Amino acid sequence: MKVAVVAITRHGVALAGRIVAALPGARLFAPEKFAAEAALAAPGAAQTYAGKVGDQVPTLFAAFDAVVAVVSLGAVVRLIAPHLGKKETDPAVVVVDEAGRFAIPVLSGHLGGANALAGHLATALGATPVLTTASDARQTIAVDLLGRELGWRLEASHDEIVRCSAAMVNDEPVALVREAGEADWWSGHANGREGPLPANVTLFERIEDVDAGRFAAVLWIGRRALPASCAAALAGRVVVYRPAEGA
Repeated sequence: MKVAVVAITRHGVALAGRIVAALPGARLFAPEKFAAEAALAAPGAAQTYAGKVGDQVPTLFAAFDAVVAVVSLGAVVRLIAPHLGKKETDPAVVVVDEAGRFAIPVLSGHLGGANALAGHLATALGATPVLTTASDARQTIAVDLLGRELGWRLEASHDEIVRCSAAMVNDEPVALVREAGEADWWSGHANGREGPLPANVTLFERIEDVDAGRFAAVLWIGRRALPASCAAALAGRVVVYRPAEGA
């Protein structure tokens, strides 16, 4: 992940240097008037800009996978608002307060990795990650991220992902069928989960064993084609995950 760390104050630049150190390959962006401080905070990884920080947003969005801003949350929201596109393509944006106490994902928490980045920064800085995404706040299954860390490939439409995600976070009955893939998927999922599986999730070993009438959503981890009878019964409420061969 290519990360730009942006700071606009002298103290912010100092903290930004710590953030760059925690993110290999990250670059620090600071106003020209703090060029000396930026060079000291992030040797060989500092870049300065003239003019307003808002003028840098289009370039940063185009060139980086993530932006960490040591700037107030409100200011960041106003700065990035005119440049937002789609969650599938927008970069991750994380705000860190100048005291380094909180790491707050602002944009692309799941698909863009802002939640994971905030968690990493919280560990590195001794900060608190402020996660507002329902699945992360409640430590349940993030339907759109299940198996991503394990190399699984997701097959589902946008509407199917939305419907199954809603069922998960609203505690509706969800069937999870694991016919393939790693046995430790729960601890390896979305940066690792602790504790038992969500109470609304029932595990199965075969998709044919799922009573479609009992479940609002089905998450199927397998390699074979979805049987026609199951596909018809579960239309619109099944998300398929394809583990790599041998997993």
